[in-house]
Amino acid sequence: MDPAKLPEITVWFDGDCPLCRAEISLYQKLDRTKGRIRFVDLTGDGTCPIDRAAMLARFHAQARGGELVSGARAFGLMWSQVTPFQPLGYLAQWPPLVPVLDWLYGLFLRVRPRLQNWAKAHEER
Repeated sequence: MDPAKLPEITVWFDGDCPLCRAEISLYQKLDRTKGRIRFVDLTGDGTCPIDRAAMLARFHAQARGGELVSGARAFGLMWSQVTPFQPLGYLAQWPPLVPVLDWLYGLFLRVRPRLQNWAKAHEER
């Protein structure tokens, strides 16, 4: 395959999570014509560069030829490839802001199970 046509980044997501599915669906629609992102559902047979449980615990992304990142840096990497989120993506990767965003992401992870349960209940309606 032509390297110029390979996606810029790979994003791994939890396909069993209704919140994740909804969010990733939006990004897939926005990226459909550009093809900059390869989305890997961790609940399928998608390969994991690290332990699957660790991948499911936090959001992960990797730029082509780059390091695997998680949390705020992963969101920033993904957003930097998706119009209209690109400005937010570059801001989310700004080193002074990353610790603050990671702290906020940690707070989100604490309430994520409750949000998932709520989303599943509303999805079944």
